[in-house]
Amino acid sequence: MKDHHHHHHHHHQSLNSSSTTLYIPPHQRLKSIIVSSSSQTSIQSSSSVSTPSLEFNWKQNHNNFTSKPRNTSSNSNSSSSFSHYQQPPLQQQQQHQQQQQQKNNLLDYNHTSELINRSDVQPDFDVDTSSSLMEISNFDGLDEWKRKLTLLIRSKNEQEVVSKDKRDRNNFEQIANLATKMGLYSHLYARVFVISKVPLPNYRFDLDDKRPQREVVIQFGLQRRVETLLSEYISKEPTRGTLSDGFFSRSSSTGSLSGYEGFFEQQEPQTSAVMEKILRRRSLHLLDQQQAWKESEEGEKMQRFRRGLPSYKERDVLLKTISRNQVVVITGETGCGKTTQIPQYILEAEIEAGRGSNCSIICTQPRRISAMAVSERVAAERGENLGESVGYRVRLEGIKGRDTRLLFCTTGILLRRLLVDRNLKGVSYVIVDEIHERGMNEDFLLIVLKEILPHRPELRLILMSATLNADQFSSYFGGAPMVHIPGFTYPVRTHFLEDVLEMTGYRLTPSNQTDDYGQDKSWKKQTLRKRKSQIAFVVEDALEVANLKEYSSQTQNSLSCWNPDSIGFNLIENVLCHLCNNEKPGAILVFMTGWDDINSLKDQLQAHPLLGDPSRVLLLACHGSMASSEQSDLSFMSEVQYHKVPFICDECAMRTMLSTNIAETSITIDDVVFVIDCGKAKETSYDALNNTPCLLPSWISKAAAGQRRGRAGRVQPGECFRLYPKCVYDAFADNQLPELLRTPLQSICLQIKSLQLGSISDFLSRALQSPKLLSVQNAIEYLKIIGALDEEEKLTILGRHLSMLPVEPKLGKMLIMGAIFNCLDPILTVVAGLSVRDPFLMPIDKKDLAEQAKSQFAARDYSDHLAIIRAYEGWKDAEKEQSGYDYCWKNFLSAPTLKAIDSLRKEFFSLLKDTGLVDDDPNVYNGWSNDGALIRAVICTGLYPGICSVVNKETSVSLKTMEDGRVLLYSNSVNGRESNIPYPWLVFNEKIKVNSVLLRDSTAISDSVLLLFGGKVSIGEVDGHLKMLGGYLEFFMKPSLAETYMNLKRELEQLIQSKLLNPKMNIQAHGELLSAVQLLISEDQCDGKFVFGHQVLTSSNVTAASVVTAPSPAGTISRNGSGPGGDNSKSQLQTLVTRAGHEAPTYKTEQVRNSQFQATVVFNGMQFVGQPCSNKKLAEKDAAAEALQWLTRRLQAGPVDIDRMSMLLKQKRKLHH
Repeated sequence: MKDHHHHHHHHHQSLNSSSTTLYIPPHQRLKSIIVSSSSQTSIQSSSSVSTPSLEFNWKQNHNNFTSKPRNTSSNSNSSSSFSHYQQPPLQQQQQHQQQQQQKNNLLDYNHTSELINRSDVQPDFDVDTSSSLMEISNFDGLDEWKRKLTLLIRSKNEQEVVSKDKRDRNNFEQIANLATKMGLYSHLYARVFVISKVPLPNYRFDLDDKRPQREVVIQFGLQRRVETLLSEYISKEPTRGTLSDGFFSRSSSTGSLSGYEGFFEQQEPQTSAVMEKILRRRSLHLLDQQQAWKESEEGEKMQRFRRGLPSYKERDVLLKTISRNQVVVITGETGCGKTTQIPQYILEAEIEAGRGSNCSIICTQPRRISAMAVSERVAAERGENLGESVGYRVRLEGIKGRDTRLLFCTTGILLRRLLVDRNLKGVSYVIVDEIHERGMNEDFLLIVLKEILPHRPELRLILMSATLNADQFSSYFGGAPMVHIPGFTYPVRTHFLEDVLEMTGYRLTPSNQTDDYGQDKSWKKQTLRKRKSQIAFVVEDALEVANLKEYSSQTQNSLSCWNPDSIGFNLIENVLCHLCNNEKPGAILVFMTGWDDINSLKDQLQAHPLLGDPSRVLLLACHGSMASSEQSDLSFMSEVQYHKVPFICDECAMRTMLSTNIAETSITIDDVVFVIDCGKAKETSYDALNNTPCLLPSWISKAAAGQRRGRAGRVQPGECFRLYPKCVYDAFADNQLPELLRTPLQSICLQIKSLQLGSISDFLSRALQSPKLLSVQNAIEYLKIIGALDEEEKLTILGRHLSMLPVEPKLGKMLIMGAIFNCLDPILTVVAGLSVRDPFLMPIDKKDLAEQAKSQFAARDYSDHLAIIRAYEGWKDAEKEQSGYDYCWKNFLSAPTLKAIDSLRKEFFSLLKDTGLVDDDPNVYNGWSNDGALIRAVICTGLYPGICSVVNKETSVSLKTMEDGRVLLYSNSVNGRESNIPYPWLVFNEKIKVNSVLLRDSTAISDSVLLLFGGKVSIGEVDGHLKMLGGYLEFFMKPSLAETYMNLKRELEQLIQSKLLNPKMNIQAHGELLSAVQLLISEDQCDGKFVFGHQVLTSSNVTAASVVTAPSPAGTISRNGSGPGGDNSKSQLQTLVTRAGHEAPTYKTEQVRNSQFQATVVFNGMQFVGQPCSNKKLAEKDAAAEALQWLTRRLQAGPVDIDRMSMLLKQKRKLHH
């Protein structure tokens, strides 16, 4: 029988395996395991998702071993999911090159050094790393491992070796080094050691035998009440939302997209002679207007100013190049006038040629504030009001008239236009500005435009970049011509760290480089790790080769003490004093990493006798979040940018501006003469392997360092003080990584689908620099989990609604569910609050008071999101009394952030109105806005799969997520201060890896909320066993309760689907269903408990004790007690049948005598009847055993044995053909 099963197993492998070089999450692949152990010959993963593996039987003398494939059961999805990861040979090759590049990259995870200090993630790590063991040059088993790894490399189907042997863990370093030399990856997970062909993540839930699994308990009375309501609902057949054909046909139409057509009015059809006459008249009118302005006194003054800009000298060359080429790349330093002048040159030339009314120019900007400020400036330079020939359009706001010929808009707006107008009909010029920033939308837009150009030969595309390295854009468009606008800058002297130390005589010591002035770094202390930072990696190599011979010994000693991870507050203070004492005139610009550091440094400088004296030094802070859409900020920015108004300050005071990298290109501050550059920026990157965003300070690129230095030479010769050595600068990357390669791709993938651009990975592979395949697959997987894409990667009805909302898919889903469940007001507040900065302020000197204020808003609800709702509602009430600012001041809230939340809520509301999901009557759409349990449920449906288990210890809380294992909460989260959270789960919006993985904001939820409002729930191996997220979340309960959850969830999902297809449907008519859901989520007392790994569930509710382990396959029946006699025939049958590609077996049970039950199992059109048994469960097992016996028995048919199992496989294959 065993042989027979192996035969089947190989068939299966050949169908599905792929020697892909991608890490595939454990619940979505066929995992290969090689067990090394002298005593035992099999390993059972703690996950209930176990898959085929290779097992080694060591002979007693350990000199040779044999390998044999072992067949284990798998969840029914594994084969179908796996084929999703197969790659064509070319892609595999590309992926391999990417992987090699990744291995060579110093900044990537250095696996071996990363592994040794995993104690913060896995506290139960017990490897013996005593020095005596480490010194053994070659332990006995190393040759064995060499042979084993060679076997792994040669095997096509096996992907990894897993060992639980303690001796292997003790010799981990040597085995890992051997693996690295052989081109393999290794990782130590608590008590399990893995070597793999592909990079391994920091945590694998399938290897965590302390993973919490939930035993769910609901009071029986509550369950009965819910079941009664549900059966009443189901019996009212006519009122249930049966889906008519009309609904489905509506789902595929794009009728609902028409709301966006108003963004850009289409050009009128220019067919009739009458129309042509009108257009000619308009063109003449535009020409007269333009001439009149140029001849006026104001106009002449403006002309003189414009002629003084560097771009004016290139005007004729630019216009000639644009008229002769479809694509032109223009480069020029910030301030040369390209953004304001080039669109005007084109417009003026078109008007002068008499084509003014036929011309339409769209100029995209990466930020709202730029689009608004630039359009205002250009209109002023043309002597007009906004909305005449020049207009702007940003999200849900804009000024555009009938005669607008030049429109400034954000890149996102142009992408939305493409939804309704694929070929940009009627547009004559598209200008994409600031492409050097390599924003995700800009890179995306370039792929689409590249495909449009052949269909629109008359369309002109102009790309504008602030840096010289624009040749990559030129070659992307087949060698498009480049025009450079030379900007005039004065020479800037550069001093590196060694020069700064020499000049100032400042000494660096190990103790004077901390940056913690007044800062509470408690969260830093708790997450500190010994692993080297990315910053230190670069430095170590660079300093080894540095030549510092001509510097004094004091400087050389200082450099040897230099701590590259610190910004150097004391050193900055010293340089500022040096500049102030030498009384050199001119403003100083200091580049810092973030707002926190700016504030800390400002506090330190204000405490200094010279620098803190406002009559001598004026300190100003400048940060990207200042550039919000508030009108006051906008006018301030445009004053600084265009009118060159100096900051109002005492004449004799020296101005010092502390800024983040926003001042590199976004704003122009004119009288800067000195730049102090710390060389770092806090950059968000995306770790696809661990599916986690990271926010770490990293070295900037040479291009960014050049931009920072260039700020000093605008008005006179300047100086730049770089607080890092020259050798480190030489090791910088040339350019920053494009956003497409360092952010999660969910939103962009959804857009690709809504624009009907074909396969997501094919489309993104055509980008200027395409993202890693794993990032793309993570995003697609995520969109499937939240229900935006179906298994074929097609847009669902929910996905279509989500693509209409200009927010992240999860926030869009939360809005839609808030509208469906009539609790819209609070959900609008949550989504708006998550789209802007945190409204709760935490001043360093009043942290305790601020925390107290926030706790009052949280009101023991264990939710950051509910706290935002209360804070906002309190502010709205105070605003009515004209005491909004007073309220904010008392409660440590940010008034500008609350105003931003207020205006975003209005935006989101009008967008939702367009979808038709929102009723006109506020009493309807806010009918359940006071129902706390329902609001939690809607928050859960949006934030899932951001889910984290909560296990309360004696004095603390232990949290785990699927991708990261152990995580921590931010100290300013309301749950971060709790020593006990009386809920089993948290849903979170944002996690970020700083040193450990931190959850920024969270809401506690019950089992019922997660099961009903989380994602897909599947039925597990034993009765009363439910699973989510591919087996990561497991729930055990009474079978009748599991049935109640599954029935309720099915009806609820059908109701949501009906409402999405028919937005006008009244869901109040489904009262019993909604009451049942509401009753269960509001009265779930979270009475269950967590069990871990292999613990047996001894609950009196579960009839037969079931063990949380993966069932073994037929032929290797485990005697580990899962059910009577260790018999798990049902799951074995399900595994064999689903592996063969058929639907899972179904069971019918009937009572044959008083206490006897008989079951029939049906699959693939066949039926098998079991013997009568004492209960239903046993009867089903017996029927399954009968079917298994038949399947695994051989038939004598002449000379050839026919294997029924292979027949089952063959039948399925025929179906596939």
